[in-house]
Amino acid sequence: MRVTTTFRARWTSVGDVELSDDQPMQHEIGSRTYLVADVEPLDVDGVRTVEVGVALWLVGFLALLPFYGRLEESGNVWWLWTCLAGFGLGLFGLEYCRRRRRARAELRRRGTTR
Repeated sequence: MRVTTTFRARWTSVGDVELSDDQPMQHEIGSRTYLVADVEPLDVDGVRTVEVGVALWLVGFLALLPFYGRLEESGNVWWLWTCLAGFGLGLFGLEYCRRRRRARAELRRRGTTR
């Protein structure tokens, strides 16, 4: 027994989409209507978020360190090294976010926005 289904999609080509500042205040999708709030987007650079993440990875590493013997016996030492790797990679991410923040501040100072 062979079952076939027909799928018909309605796609709008990218050429039909117009990007302008006068965006619609409501969208109708199916039988629902969604209202769009008229608020300015947050200017978030991610530095605080990455700092919190790096701190949590470090806390996790330090919290697991006294239990190294138990982790080794149960074969879960990788938990400790995962926390350390998260901390180290987070430091790279933190430096990236700080450089990005400085570059964006420099662009704003010059009067150029991205």
